[in-house]
Amino acid sequence: MIVSRLTAKAQTTIPRPVRIALGLDPGDELVYEIDGAKVVLTKARPGAATDDPFRTFREWETEADTKAYADL
Repeated sequence: MIVSRLTAKAQTTIPRPVRIALGLDPGDELVYEIDGAKVVLTKARPGAATDDPFRTFREWETEADTKAYADL
Protein backbone atom coordinates (compact mmCIF):
# COMPACT_ATOMS: atom_id res chain seq x y z
CA MET A 1 0.00 0.00 0.00
CA ILE A 2 1.28 3.47 -0.91
CA VAL A 3 0.39 6.37 1.39
CA SER A 4 0.80 10.15 1.19
CA ARG A 5 -0.17 12.88 3.63
CA LEU A 6 -2.58 15.77 3.03
CA THR A 7 -1.29 19.21 4.09
CA ALA A 8 -3.30 21.95 5.78
CA LYS A 9 -3.69 23.49 2.30
CA ALA A 10 -5.23 20.24 0.96
CA GLN A 11 -2.09 19.40 -1.05
CA THR A 12 -0.23 16.13 -1.31
CA THR A 13 2.81 14.74 -3.07
CA ILE A 14 2.05 11.96 -5.51
CA PRO A 15 4.41 9.17 -4.47
CA ARG A 16 7.11 8.20 -6.96
CA PRO A 17 5.76 4.68 -7.64
CA VAL A 18 2.39 6.21 -8.58
CA ARG A 19 4.03 8.83 -10.83
CA ILE A 20 5.99 6.08 -12.57
CA ALA A 21 2.94 3.82 -12.95
CA LEU A 22 0.91 6.64 -14.53
CA GLY A 23 3.83 8.04 -16.55
CA LEU A 24 3.41 11.46 -14.95
CA ASP A 25 5.65 14.41 -15.69
CA PRO A 26 5.62 17.93 -14.21
CA GLY A 27 2.69 19.89 -15.65
CA ASP A 28 0.57 16.81 -16.45
CA GLU A 29 -3.11 17.01 -15.59
CA LEU A 30 -4.86 14.40 -13.48
CA VAL A 31 -8.41 13.07 -13.63
CA TYR A 32 -10.24 12.14 -10.42
CA GLU A 33 -13.24 9.82 -10.72
CA ILE A 34 -15.32 9.38 -7.57
CA ASP A 35 -16.82 5.92 -7.19
CA GLY A 36 -18.63 5.70 -3.87
CA ALA A 37 -15.96 5.75 -1.14
CA LYS A 38 -13.13 5.33 -3.69
CA VAL A 39 -11.35 7.75 -5.99
CA VAL A 40 -9.67 6.58 -9.20
CA LEU A 41 -6.70 8.72 -10.24
CA THR A 42 -5.58 8.67 -13.88
CA LYS A 43 -3.45 10.81 -16.15
CA ALA A 44 -5.56 13.12 -18.30
CA ARG A 45 -5.33 12.60 -22.02
CA PRO A 46 -4.72 15.80 -24.01
CA GLY A 47 -7.98 16.97 -25.57
CA ALA A 48 -10.12 14.55 -23.55
CA ALA A 49 -13.40 15.84 -22.19
CA THR A 50 -13.21 16.50 -18.46
CA ASP A 51 -15.80 17.49 -15.94
CA ASP A 52 -15.97 21.30 -16.10
CA PRO A 53 -16.82 22.72 -12.66
CA PHE A 54 -17.95 25.99 -14.30
CA ARG A 55 -20.39 24.43 -16.74
CA THR A 56 -23.37 25.60 -14.68
CA PHE A 57 -22.36 29.27 -14.84
CA ARG A 58 -24.09 30.66 -17.90
CA GLU A 59 -24.02 34.40 -17.19
CA TRP A 60 -20.69 34.82 -19.04
CA GLU A 61 -21.25 32.77 -22.16
CA THR A 62 -21.89 35.46 -24.72
CA GLU A 63 -19.76 35.67 -27.85
CA ALA A 64 -18.02 38.76 -26.42
CA ASP A 65 -17.13 36.88 -23.22
CA THR A 66 -15.81 33.90 -25.15
CA LYS A 67 -13.57 36.21 -27.19
CA ALA A 68 -12.42 38.22 -24.15
CA TYR A 69 -11.48 35.17 -22.09
CA ALA A 70 -10.26 32.86 -24.86
CA ASP A 71 -6.61 33.09 -23.83
CA LEU A 72 -7.09 32.39 -20.13
